[in-house]
Amino acid sequence: MAWRLIHQDALPVAAMLTVECTNVGLNVLFKAATSKGLSYYVFIVYSNIIATLVLLPLFFIFRRTGLPSFNLSLLSKIFLLGLIGFLADICGYKGLNYSSPTLSSAMSNLTPAFTFILAVFFRMEKLALRSSSTQAKIMGTLVSISGALVVVLYKGPTILSTASTVLSPPSAVLGTSEKNWVVGGLLLAVQYLLSSTWYILQTHVMKTYPAEIVLVFLFNLCGTIISAPVCLIAETNLSAWRLRPGIALVAIICSLPCAHMGPALERACVYINLQAIVNCHCCCFQCHIPW
Repeated sequence: MAWRLIHQDALPVAAMLTVECTNVGLNVLFKAATSKGLSYYVFIVYSNIIATLVLLPLFFIFRRTGLPSFNLSLLSKIFLLGLIGFLADICGYKGLNYSSPTLSSAMSNLTPAFTFILAVFFRMEKLALRSSSTQAKIMGTLVSISGALVVVLYKGPTILSTASTVLSPPSAVLGTSEKNWVVGGLLLAVQYLLSSTWYILQTHVMKTYPAEIVLVFLFNLCGTIISAPVCLIAETNLSAWRLRPGIALVAIICSLPCAHMGPALERACVYINLQAIVNCHCCCFQCHIPW
């Protein structure tokens, strides 16, 4: 009984926390790599290719018998997952390029809010306004969205300053203009909206085909097929596609466990217990929602 509770409640939360922490590290690495000249188009293509190659043997190992055969409907949904993931990557890395890893991490709080809204819209979540659990979820959603708006639109005074930064505006300290900061925040908001849509669709697909490793491989394969031609057209500088030892190569290699293998565990836990995402709201109130 205790193991069942751990498996259903604690494991999904632990997996998501692990993925979020690794994503923070990846954001910092990516920002450092782009400051050295790495194109985010190159980053997206190479990270998808490497993930696809690494997951290829796992595809054959974890493909179990007794699963339904692939059909056009299932493959089209997986392709849609790849398209949504590619668009989320473009918006996210472009937004990070305009802003900073700090803003990206702060905006990630929109994910549970958007997920709850979409779950209600698609009737995966019942909305009972008189229920204390529903009221807590709504309050958490409002807090998440309000916090995102504040962090994008409002800049307070610099808390820690040195002689070189006393006369500098906050945007200069952050290394980005105010306009770019807002544009970056909007792009990051779109990324997390797409990510929430991604989670909802992934949960629906896994009900039909419950093999997360196989699905993540196919998702990365579709991401490679979609991103390669688009990014090759967008990034015409051929020298940008030549990788050399350095921070750019480290960022691409680290994106494998952070951005590609990590979601396999996270999405599996979302399938086990989708409500764990919404439980993130309750951290503000030190309580647990009785589902």
